[in-house]
Amino acid sequence: MASVSIEETRAATEGRSRPKRLAPNYWPFVIPALIVIAAVIVFPWVFTLWMSVNKWTLGQSQSFIGWDNYVRLATDARFWESLWHTVLYTVLSVVGPLIFGTLAALIFDANFPLRGFLRGVFVMPMMATPVAVALVWTMMFHPQLGVLNYLLSLVGIGPQEWIYNQNSVIPSLVLVEVWQWTPLVMLIVLGGLASVPREPYESAEIDGANAWQKFRYLTLPMIMPFLMIAVIIRGIDAIKSFDIIYAMTQGGPGTASETINIYLYNTAFSYYDIGYGSAMAVVFFILIVALSFILLMMRQRTRWTDAEGH
Repeated sequence: MASVSIEETRAATEGRSRPKRLAPNYWPFVIPALIVIAAVIVFPWVFTLWMSVNKWTLGQSQSFIGWDNYVRLATDARFWESLWHTVLYTVLSVVGPLIFGTLAALIFDANFPLRGFLRGVFVMPMMATPVAVALVWTMMFHPQLGVLNYLLSLVGIGPQEWIYNQNSVIPSLVLVEVWQWTPLVMLIVLGGLASVPREPYESAEIDGANAWQKFRYLTLPMIMPFLMIAVIIRGIDAIKSFDIIYAMTQGGPGTASETINIYLYNTAFSYYDIGYGSAMAVVFFILIVALSFILLMMRQRTRWTDAEGH
């Protein structure tokens, strides 16, 4: 009995002296990140929403007007024109690099001398800053002194007005986008081609398939998920493009290349109509979210399949 009592006493003493394990507390690490997110993302958008329901010209006091700025957007012909320019510019800036980037990936996927060196040269445009690219292409587009018109004259084509003509300004700006971002699509598609198995091509050659049939029925289905990734990246980037357009045309000539970004900037910082510009920013943000959702839904429907569709 005495021994049992001593053991019980010792166990009780050790239990009291052993510290209790506390559940880990992660909040000290999470709170700083939440503060940064609130300061950098949440507060600016809440403030933008608040400004969009006010009439506020810079240098004057603001007054609450409710939904008037949004009603004004619905009847603003210049806003709808800028929306059309944004859609046209975005579609062309996605389709162009997608076509030429895929073609370049198919070329660079083959084995030939200096392939690695030529790949490095080909991706150099995407490393340049947009403003520097815009300045260089502005000089190349000059009607009298630009090198592009000189090259056209060598093959008997007359000088073009490029960014100085309302009908050709958006295609000219898209040409710059294609030149700079085709390498990005090429790299994405090259990653897809590197993962494509070679056995289906050997079977197709035995069956007598030509190059187009192998691309149409084998290569294209297997790299489709990579193409969708390229579409998502380019689509989101092109719809919010500002620097190249502003540096080259500032939305001109007239308003022929004025996208929503340019019109928003001019409204808020040239005309100092902060309230109306904020309403435009909110609508533009909703359009970007809707486009992102559509692209992600399309990406989810694109399955990673092999050549037999399994």
